[in-house]
Amino acid sequence: VQLQASGGGSVQAGDSLRLSCAASGSMFVGNAMGWYRQLSGNERELVASVTSGGKSTYADSVNGRFAISRDNAKKMVYLQMDRLEPEDTAVYYCNSFPPYASWGQGTLVTVSS
Repeated sequence: VQLQASGGGSVQAGDSLRLSCAASGSMFVGNAMGWYRQLSGNERELVASVTSGGKSTYADSVNGRFAISRDNAKKMVYLQMDRLEPEDTAVYYCNSFPPYASWGQGTLVTVSS
């Protein structure tokens, strides 16, 4: 199983980014998927999750600003991030929810004020 996250970058507060995650292997099928983030020195936290049927949940800190989605045919998971805040700065990862695959490299999101 391989997970490749992309789409990060350096933006200003209030801007938007869309992250993408390509999942290979069989883990994607029928499993909930999640986006996680980790700031250096902190624990990795769940940002959002989506079931195979499309039901999503969000951390309180991003609820109303982020939207997770998936394309089961393409084995892709997306995270639309709007109204970004400096506190959203982190490396973002995707994995199953709960996570059981090896973590990929992640994609860095930097939000400046």
